[in-house]
Amino acid sequence: MDSSSSEILVDTGSFRLYKDGRADRTDDMDTVPAGFDADTGVTSKDVVIDAATGVFVRLYLPHIQAAAADDGKKLPIVVFFHGGYFVVGSASCPKDNRYITDVVAGARVIAVSVNYRLAPEHLLPAAYDDSWAALNWAVSGADPWLSKHGDISRVFLVGGSAGGNIAHNMTMTIGVRGLDAAVPARIEGTLLLHPSFCGETGIAGEPEEFRDGVRKRWAVIFPDAKGGLDDPRMNPMAAGAPSLRTLSCERMLVCAAELDARRARERAYYDAVKSSGWGGEVDWFESEGEGHAFFVLKRGSSESVKAMDRVVAFLSGH
Repeated sequence: MDSSSSEILVDTGSFRLYKDGRADRTDDMDTVPAGFDADTGVTSKDVVIDAATGVFVRLYLPHIQAAAADDGKKLPIVVFFHGGYFVVGSASCPKDNRYITDVVAGARVIAVSVNYRLAPEHLLPAAYDDSWAALNWAVSGADPWLSKHGDISRVFLVGGSAGGNIAHNMTMTIGVRGLDAAVPARIEGTLLLHPSFCGETGIAGEPEEFRDGVRKRWAVIFPDAKGGLDDPRMNPMAAGAPSLRTLSCERMLVCAAELDARRARERAYYDAVKSSGWGGEVDWFESEGEGHAFFVLKRGSSESVKAMDRVVAFLSGH
């Protein structure tokens, strides 16, 4: 083997990306089966939505008796996109499974967690394409849980880290081209949890070494990106990017953490949405003294509880 092919281009601690396109994943690849959660009464199941690609979703349904007590009203649908740099993680990751279960129980929603294909074996835009297919599948009511209990007039797009990037891009795509599914779905809200954005040019407060790491990773997992990190899918504020006025949701919440290297870019995104002329309502929520994705890593901590309360309030419309 050519020794240069085994050269490590990116090493995050969670995974390594090699020059020959291989990846070694060392974290966030454990899985937990779907089923009944006795602590919350939430039930989950996995459904394959594309036999050709193997893409599946994990559906979550809150306690049926509790749902029936809400005057027979159908429940909001949350489409969730997991994080993991587009390289690690899954819809069956224990941390995300626990987090979504808590959200479903607290906010009384049905959740659709998308298991998109991972890079570098499946280069971007595969993750975006899979997420788009899953979103359209979810609002079409293809599963009995969704058709019987889901309210397509109250759809939320939610994502953490790379999943937050996906949630933004799905919201933009709907605004530009509409949904493929021929249904009158309404995107009530988009919730971005520590979303991953970047750009070719640094901004104040953004660590240079962090941006360099993102650039190297992005080049490996999305070699056809237009403009590198200034591809609109990574930099929504780049010159030539679609106007943020086309965001398809009515409400947005951007959640950040004080010690996250992404915080400055997330704030710039929030400010750009607020000043774009978009007709919706955008809010900012920042957790003090915490780093990236702490809300799934430190379940039960005081800041995690505050963040969960804010998420539940947003999804509940309070």
